[in-house]
Amino acid sequence: MINRPTFKHVPIDLGYNDIEAVTAPSGRTYKAPDGNHYPSVTTVLGVLNRDSIAAWRARVGEEEANKISGKAARRGTAVHDLVEKYLDNDDIGEPLPHVLNSLTNLRPILDNRIGEIYAQEAPLYSKYLGVAGRVDCVGQFDGVPAIIDFKTSRKKKKKEWITNYFIQEACYAIMWEERTGMPIVNLVTIMDVDGDDPVVFVEHRDNWVDKLKDTIALYHQEQRTRPL
Repeated sequence: MINRPTFKHVPIDLGYNDIEAVTAPSGRTYKAPDGNHYPSVTTVLGVLNRDSIAAWRARVGEEEANKISGKAARRGTAVHDLVEKYLDNDDIGEPLPHVLNSLTNLRPILDNRIGEIYAQEAPLYSKYLGVAGRVDCVGQFDGVPAIIDFKTSRKKKKKEWITNYFIQEACYAIMWEERTGMPIVNLVTIMDVDGDDPVVFVEHRDNWVDKLKDTIALYHQEQRTRPL
């Protein structure tokens, strides 16, 4: 049994319970309560790193790429689920050692820098942006309301390598304000790194809004020009 704090939850009502996800080969969409179908922000942002991912897969080979990406996805999901339980003040059970180790690494940040929690895994959508998605956590970080995203990585990443994270978080911030009326400008990425200390990036929403809008426009342009 680990000695842990009790996180205070102050839920913010979205006015609906969930949004329906539909996954197809072309990507994920969500059917929102307004009846519209919106592309997932993750799918939209895929246009930014598609070429680099294709080049990486060609370099290492499809079999090895599938092995690496599958392992990373499973680990990321497991760590995310464990962090969610921890912040929800739930019993974390008996996770696999490497997943528990990630939580151990992240705990000083979670325990000391996260305050009131407004939502976890909140389903969001925006008529203004025409996208939807599910945000990891919305709450106070260092006493300031923030969009909080949890990541895992095999190595430390430089800021310029992960701009798509900040763009996605800016999208969540806009969707959150549209749905709740509560403005949030702080974007926080908390990254557990194999064999190293975790990394925290804090960004301002307004530095990434233009890039977000440009990416959404590029996505729709590509959709219009796709062969039938």
